[in-house]
Amino acid sequence: MSEDSLNDLPILIAGGGIGGLAAAVGLANKGFSVVVLERAPQLGEIGAGIQLGPNAFHAFDALGVGAQARGMAVYIDALRLMDALTAEEITSIDLGDAFRKRFGNPYAVVHRGDLHGVFLKACQAHPNIDLRVASEVVDYEQTAERVTARLASGATVEGALLIGADGLWSKVRTRVVGDGQPRVSGHTTYRSVIPTEHMPEDLRWNAATLWAGPKCHIVHYPLSRWKLFNLVVTYHNDAPEPVAGKPVTVEEVLAGFTHVHERAQSIIRHGRDWKLWVLCDREPVENWVDGRVVLLGDAAHPMLQYFAQGACMAMEDAVCIADALGARPDDVPTALEAYRRRRAVRTARVQLQSRAIGEHVYHPAGAHAAARNAVMRAKTSEDYYGHLAWLYGGNALDHDTA
Repeated sequence: MSEDSLNDLPILIAGGGIGGLAAAVGLANKGFSVVVLERAPQLGEIGAGIQLGPNAFHAFDALGVGAQARGMAVYIDALRLMDALTAEEITSIDLGDAFRKRFGNPYAVVHRGDLHGVFLKACQAHPNIDLRVASEVVDYEQTAERVTARLASGATVEGALLIGADGLWSKVRTRVVGDGQPRVSGHTTYRSVIPTEHMPEDLRWNAATLWAGPKCHIVHYPLSRWKLFNLVVTYHNDAPEPVAGKPVTVEEVLAGFTHVHERAQSIIRHGRDWKLWVLCDREPVENWVDGRVVLLGDAAHPMLQYFAQGACMAMEDAVCIADALGARPDDVPTALEAYRRRRAVRTARVQLQSRAIGEHVYHPAGAHAAARNAVMRAKTSEDYYGHLAWLYGGNALDHDTA
């Protein structure tokens, strides 16, 4: 083997979230040994619901967990857009047979913990994967032949390469990109999960529903075999600093929604145990690779939630990096560049469109909102399928756009 090869050392992955575990599964399935280094004392996911477009199911199948993922998903009938001021429907995109036929897979919603569990079980069952907790990667050193990950404890772990899948606040990205703090969007998101019986009966729609209003929006959909409803409400309040998972009262949540229709407000009143996050992202970058170190998921391309593609993009990354390294195990730099090339433009497009959707669909007011309503009402479901074909069509390996 050449000095650029994987030799006999494992692949190191910093971060045991959805992206990190998906990458571990993909690489282990290619025959590589993998060590996942997670900073938390146990492996798990916080948060609530995730929307999964057909591209997520393409990735599940490529990673060998398609059956398990399909078993815990809720398959919704529509994406439904409501005017939060008038409580009138603006448009509804049919996700039924025509959608599935067009893209070869369904649209679904899942609990984040359930999705993480699919990958965690696959990792635990695979003899090539070593999962280590309380092992935060804070820095690294490398030679032409190997990478040494330095942990917060002071310990070190040697590997053939290091994948930074350590999220928005990635320590690995600090070295690879060095672009400082994340960009604070000024949007505050409040999350709640409630039992289905607590959701108003006339709003228990089998849809991912968005109520769009001036500087605010509400999203809800069923989860966990219809046992729960996911509630996510966002207020553009120019929040200046990042916050994650802070408990808040329902009164604080409602304060940003006093201007919307009573029916929309009533959804918030049924929420319990609200927590807030101030949304952040970063500017798209192309320099994901430093020798034998590479970024994946939110460490590479953190995005706002408005396209519902964060987890989907991380899983696509996992498919692509496993494919690239499987094709060129004796030439790590070339393999990592092939992965970066395949992913950089596509993920940048999703990052930027996520911002644009927030501005032009989720939060406009006045004439801006009236224009949104007119444009979106004029489109058929088939029109929307055409707009989404670049995202949902094909699998992760089809998108070499850089």
